Order: sequence, then structure tokens, then C-alpha cells
Amino acid sequence: MDMRERVNTALKAAMKAKEADRLSTLRLISAAIKDREIAARGTSDESAVSDEDVLGILGKMVKQRHESARAYEEGGRLELAEKELSEIGIIEEFLPRQLDEGESTAAIDAAIAQVDANSIRDMGKVMGILKGKYTGQMDFGRVGPRVKDRLS
Repeated sequence: MDMRERVNTALKAAMKAKEADRLSTLRLISAAIKDREIAARGTSDESAVSDEDVLGILGKMVKQRHESARAYEEGGRLELAEKELSEIGIIEEFLPRQLDEGESTAAIDAAIAQVDANSIRDMGKVMGILKGKYTGQMDFGRVGPRVKDRLS
């Protein structure tokens, strides 16, 4: 079952169970996927959105909600922060398991060895390998500085 089908199945289940908060978040996910599909139609012949695209969309949604939750907490709006955090939990159900520190380090080492990187100029190649293999499993905002430190 591809990612779109998983989201649609969960959407239908949330409707039947009358879970309003879950339904709202799933509708946001579905709308983001449809927006990406519409944008792709205008630029290429292929209008289908791949699972990798959906993982990228979900990762972006999680990152946005983390930022919003932090802003709400700083502003003293804890009820809104809690809502954002609950949405993160729902979105993360569709993401693959995140790599822990040890697994991330091993993946970085393997990518560096694969492209035979030895300077900061090779960082783009290393990040390209990591993004190709571990989309949705790594936070590339945190991985980037670690790669940079290794290559410096």
C-alpha cells in the first residue's frame, strides 16, 4: 500500500470513528499531497506523487509544527502548543522510524566512504547520498552540521 492509500484509509477510519482532531490533521496531509500533485501537473508529464515526495511533505509538516509549538510555548499559549504536538504524533505515524544517534553516525560514515569524501567540498555529494537513502528517517538539519564537522 502506498503512502496516499495509507493516508486515505486512515482518513476514512477517522471519519467512521468520529475523531475530529485526527480527521483534521489527516485532511491537512491529504490536501498537502494534492497540492504537490497539482503543482507537478504543470511542470511535467507525470502527475503522480511518489512515496518519497509524500515523505518529504510529511517531514516538512512535522518541522513546521515543531517550530509552531515552540513559538506557542514561548508566547504562553500552551493549549495551541499541545494541539501542534498532537498533530506531530499523527503525522509521524506515517513516517518511517527515525534513526538513533549510532545509526545516524554509521550512515554518515558509510556515505562519506562511498563518495570518498575528504573535504568540505564533498559535503553536497554526501548529503545527496543520505537524502537518497534516508529520507524521512533523519533530520537533515541536524545531520548537516555533523557531516560538515567530519569533513572539516
